[in-house]
Amino acid sequence: MASNSTKSFLADAGYGEQELDANSALMELDKGLRSGKLGEQCEAVVRFPRLFQKYPFPILINSAFLKLADVFRVGNNFLRLCVLKVTQQSEKHLEKILNVDEFVKRIFSVIHSNDPVARAITLRMLGSLASIIPERKNAHHSIRQSLDSHDNVEVEAAVFAAANFSAQSKDFAVGICNKISEMIQGLATPVDLKLKLIPILQHMHHDAILASSARQLLQQLVTSYPSTKMVIVSLHTFTLLAASSLVDTPKQIQLLLQYLKNDPRKAVKRLAIQDLKLLANKTPHTWSRENIQALCECALQTPYDSLKLGMLSVLSTLSGTIAIKHYFSIVPGNVSSSPRSSGLVKLAQECCYHNNRGIAAHGVRVLTNITVSCQEKDLLALEQDAVFGLESLLVLCSQDDSPGAQATLKIALNCMVKLAKGRPHLSQSVVETLLTQLHSAQDAARILMCHCLAAIAMQLPVLGDGMLGDLMELYKVIGRSATDKQQELLVSLATVIFVASQKALSVESKAVIKQQLESVSNGWTVYRIARQASRMGNHDMAKELYQSLLTQVASEHFYFWLNSLKEFSHAEQCLTGLQEENYSSALSCIAESLKFYHKGIASLTAASTPLNPLSFQCEFVKLRIDLLQAFSQLICTCNSLKTSPPPAIATTIAMTLGNDLQRCGRISNQMKQSMEEFRSLASRYGDLYQASFDADSATLRNVELQQQSCLLISHAIEALILDPESASFQEYGSTGTAHADSEYERRMMSVYNHVLEEVESLNRKYTPVSYMHTACLCNAIIALLKVPLSFQRYFFQKLQSTSIKLALSPSPRNPAEPIAVQNNQQLALKVEGVVQHGSKPGLFRKIQSVCLNVSSTLQSKSGQDYKIPIDNMTNEMEQRVEPHNDYFSTQFLLNFAILGTHNITVESSVKDANGIVWKTGPRTTIFVKSLEDPYSQQIRLQQQQAQQPLQQQQQRNAYTRF
Repeated sequence: MASNSTKSFLADAGYGEQELDANSALMELDKGLRSGKLGEQCEAVVRFPRLFQKYPFPILINSAFLKLADVFRVGNNFLRLCVLKVTQQSEKHLEKILNVDEFVKRIFSVIHSNDPVARAITLRMLGSLASIIPERKNAHHSIRQSLDSHDNVEVEAAVFAAANFSAQSKDFAVGICNKISEMIQGLATPVDLKLKLIPILQHMHHDAILASSARQLLQQLVTSYPSTKMVIVSLHTFTLLAASSLVDTPKQIQLLLQYLKNDPRKAVKRLAIQDLKLLANKTPHTWSRENIQALCECALQTPYDSLKLGMLSVLSTLSGTIAIKHYFSIVPGNVSSSPRSSGLVKLAQECCYHNNRGIAAHGVRVLTNITVSCQEKDLLALEQDAVFGLESLLVLCSQDDSPGAQATLKIALNCMVKLAKGRPHLSQSVVETLLTQLHSAQDAARILMCHCLAAIAMQLPVLGDGMLGDLMELYKVIGRSATDKQQELLVSLATVIFVASQKALSVESKAVIKQQLESVSNGWTVYRIARQASRMGNHDMAKELYQSLLTQVASEHFYFWLNSLKEFSHAEQCLTGLQEENYSSALSCIAESLKFYHKGIASLTAASTPLNPLSFQCEFVKLRIDLLQAFSQLICTCNSLKTSPPPAIATTIAMTLGNDLQRCGRISNQMKQSMEEFRSLASRYGDLYQASFDADSATLRNVELQQQSCLLISHAIEALILDPESASFQEYGSTGTAHADSEYERRMMSVYNHVLEEVESLNRKYTPVSYMHTACLCNAIIALLKVPLSFQRYFFQKLQSTSIKLALSPSPRNPAEPIAVQNNQQLALKVEGVVQHGSKPGLFRKIQSVCLNVSSTLQSKSGQDYKIPIDNMTNEMEQRVEPHNDYFSTQFLLNFAILGTHNITVESSVKDANGIVWKTGPRTTIFVKSLEDPYSQQIRLQQQQAQQPLQQQQQRNAYTRF
């Protein structure tokens, strides 16, 4: 239990060991490099990538690479090989080398060695550095020379370097193209060397002329050298060149189809299929109807299952893209383009029931994609074919627990989810098929089928109460053994049961689940089921499960975490007793819930650690507490209309003040405060959304729904009471049209729509404030709270981890010390940053650019006040930089004309690929002390000295007059 929880909590943190600082770590490795023992030197060299990973800033990387270059220059070949490997592993850090000339100079000195192996390692080293020295003419010259060497090792190294430089440098690619062409066509060049030279041509895509000449050469090679190896290498290079240059992709597809159809060799056919798959993934829009038809004919004619499987794999890839729309679009000259009569559909129908599972899976996938994509066509027969094909594949694969069968089953289940989403009327039959098959399937297949059932049921409410009995019966018979598969199945099936009964879990269902879990000793399984119960809103079940786990954990942090989850579940369970029109019981339910929430937040704070601060969880719960308090306050405000009605002179006061709302008494001001509070909460939910860059889409949608609840209540207060005349319902009317991805979202949307209808019907009908208005507001609150809160995945588990580390220069030795700057000079502040990722970078979203905001504030003045232009008093700057290899750097010029201590704050936020800005942080602060420049100081002192005799003379005259 403890170990798994640790993984869930602290995975991707990447910190926690007591580490040396960067300089000390570098000194340690330098000591190893200077050692007289070869083993210690090698050990020091191979530890450099770890150092770069921990301290990825240029100042350290530059020093480290210069030390490695020295080792490369004076060491033996084994040490050089170690340095080469380190360089290749640290490719993303090469751009951070500041003294590139000095580094390359030390490496390049070895190229003049008499040892061909040393020269070969140097060439490979230069090839690995091609990204930072693409236009170095001495490196280009050395590679050209080494291609003519008589030593095979050196020639192979030169080929490697030539390929790398061709990819980076247009000049080198243009210059080396003819040389490579001569070598490939020359009779003296061995065949194995020709096979290594040909792939260099894939990089000749820098301009159209170069790509055309490379393509002509490859065309000659394919026809001149018909041997299998030569054709395979030439065709694959041909494909990669076409994919990069983009111009000749349609021609390349035709060429590959020609080889697939006419060449009798299976190896060539397999290569053609592989390359067609590559082009189908990269450029599906370039496939014409004729290309797809030709591929279908080849698949229908081939007697080999392995080749048919490959061709169907290409077609199934294309069927999920824009190519399928092109295929079924009405062609000029053809009266109609019926999907049923097309070659692709005939092939898919034929393959659906093939005895090879893989072929059948791809056939079903093609049919599913056609059914879902071509919505406007009449596809009733195709729908039935797809459903029957999926059913037969499900029956076939669910009885077999081999890896191949499981992979095929995953394809079939993905198709089922897609079909249920695209054609909702088919979902009922798909679900019934899955439930029927669950009883007889193997455990491994049952797990996957449960995932599929949950995915369909989350999108569409298709699991009725009648089906729940079957699931409970199945739950009773599984879980007899404590194997991993059984544990996983318990969790998966429990999830389906929770999804099926999101309104309320019956007592019998709870008893069955608890009874099964008591016989299982694995606490991690219980925790996962409890987590799913919290996610689906079954808080009473979750509370009991968390309670049972409290004594089974090995750390107090985990105890506090589980205790906080138990309290939150208990708090949410208190809200299930809410009833419409009963406002006093609603207040007591909210008060009871708040009591448990306050206990839970105290426990949650105790569970947080410096490595895992639980910032999202704490903020989410604090917002929930504040929202409940706001709801409670609003109900009290509504009740105050009865307990404290407006005074008799309220109308006179309203007429005097010219504010008609004042005749309602104190409730009008309270309502205004309440509306502002809900708007403030909505703003805070928006901030939490923006700070959750690593959250999954379901969690973000949940936060968005909480924000919409706050905006809904504030809008209702405004429309009913504060400003009924100008209230508009247009912007709120579209909330129900969006597709809901979960039962929680569906229920919240229906509440929103119901509340808006009620508010709109009351708006302008009665003069505010009447009991009808207050009742409408209270009922809206109760309706929102009756939907059980869903704690989504990000509350429990972080699948993606992204953080930014900033380094500012100049930076003081001691953070509290200010940096001294003269007031007539500007400070050049350099901001460098590194983007750090966890184990799954870019799982939900990727960083497109980093936005750096620099601002300065004056903390304390020193000296006299001078008249300074207002522009010079503050610094507010913003720059946007795109990280390259997770590193970025930029500079700001800051002005400090006012003498004194200034506080500089650098804050970073990120922009993802969709253009959404996320406030990820971090926020770094340094202090600057602005000093008066010596020349101004000298002039000021001279002026003061000149003024002193004059002042004394004036004082003397005054005394004399007196």
